[in-house]
Amino acid sequence: MRGRHLDAYSAYKRVASKDHINAFDREESSVGLVNAKGVGNPSWRRSLPHMLVATLSSFLFGYHLGVVNETLDSISMDLGFSGNPLAKGLVVSTCLGAAFFGSIFSGWILDGVGHRRAFQLCALPMIIGASMSATTKSLWGMLLGRIFVGTGMGIGPPVAAIYVSEISPAFVRGTFGSFTQIATCLGLMGSLFIGLPAKDIVGWWRVCFWVSTVPAAVLAVCMEFCAESPQWLFKRGRGTEAEAEFEKLLGAAHVKFAIAELSKSDRGDELEAVKFSELLYGRHFKMVFIGSTIFALQQLSGINAVFYFSSTVFKSFGVPSDLANICVGIANLSGSVVAMILMDKLGRKVLLLGSFSGMAVAMGLQVTGASSYASGSGALSLSVGGMLLFVLMFSLGAGPVPSLLLSEILPGRIRAKAMSVCMAVHWVINFFVGLLFLPLLEQIGPIVLYTIFATFCLLAVIFVKRNVVETKGKSLQEIEIALIPPQ
Repeated sequence: MRGRHLDAYSAYKRVASKDHINAFDREESSVGLVNAKGVGNPSWRRSLPHMLVATLSSFLFGYHLGVVNETLDSISMDLGFSGNPLAKGLVVSTCLGAAFFGSIFSGWILDGVGHRRAFQLCALPMIIGASMSATTKSLWGMLLGRIFVGTGMGIGPPVAAIYVSEISPAFVRGTFGSFTQIATCLGLMGSLFIGLPAKDIVGWWRVCFWVSTVPAAVLAVCMEFCAESPQWLFKRGRGTEAEAEFEKLLGAAHVKFAIAELSKSDRGDELEAVKFSELLYGRHFKMVFIGSTIFALQQLSGINAVFYFSSTVFKSFGVPSDLANICVGIANLSGSVVAMILMDKLGRKVLLLGSFSGMAVAMGLQVTGASSYASGSGALSLSVGGMLLFVLMFSLGAGPVPSLLLSEILPGRIRAKAMSVCMAVHWVINFFVGLLFLPLLEQIGPIVLYTIFATFCLLAVIFVKRNVVETKGKSLQEIEIALIPPQ
């Protein structure tokens, strides 16, 4: 086995990058068959509880994204800024700005204290911030609370993606990775349903913030009993502890093989501090560039403009905002469940290509609905149907795949910090799309704007086709050895 793997790695030095990737796909597929016969797949049930606890951070992420959707009017009336659109915007955008800074530092936090403590440091500001928002009597107290919550939101997604990928058996890593997207959907829908009484019950919005402290506290407490990432322990020379965690996650029969896999990718530089410059040029730049570009194209597709302003589009056709939010949430959740089922069957690349292609078609329907060729019920069907199809296609691939794919293709030594950089790109573009969508919609109109979004979706198809390799069924160590060029 080791000889076969070393032969594949040696071949890497003699062929061009694209040729090597194809050889890697063929070689590692045959290696995976041998592994399955010789050792067998570990039980996924062992790592399932640890993964479910980790996805609480994704649930909180989704919950806090949506908690102000139904409650913002009530909050503004109680805190005295109902006639101030700037203040309302700050309640939303302050959280996003803080999430950017949280994501920037998440890699350094994760490398410094480990995954379990990083999750707890994600939960703590969410508990503090939600409590401050729930008890505040002023706008400034609300904004300060949102800053704390946003910091936790920024830390959570990259830590969850990396943790789930590192504790999951290779044959179900895609399925487990999809749970983070499902948890985010459930968080969004939960916040919308809990916020429904806010228009009728005075002060109900405070209950909405208090509710979020419960899953945050559960996350912080349960992480004390979860496994630490064996990869993180191994990188720090704590091999004995890594073996103990592998036994907890995979079973005793798989410990030696898992440690041997980790040793294959050990290049002797794991304990060296990662410099920020390493992420911007050199042998790691390509992986960081691919990850950042996928996240950028994900946001430039217009998905968060749809999430943020779907109610406005539905209202223009006389559809109540409550029904609009429920329809979008169901489409998002349905697609995420299907993606979970298909992730380890079709693979990441196929789902990304199909997802972005479907999103381009859905945007085309919205362009047609906004044009003079459609009117009345036809325009309603095309616009609303196109929007729901867009959300559905997004949740099939462009939503769950990028964070999972990055946690797989980024080498272990730089994984945490590189992921934080890629997520920071995500937050920056997310912020500007949300900021500029309505002004651009007024100035250039829906036809041009939706055409621009569709163009970015098609560009994403081309980029994924040319640059993304399939990682389905391969261990993180196999992927790392194959993709990272020798020094």
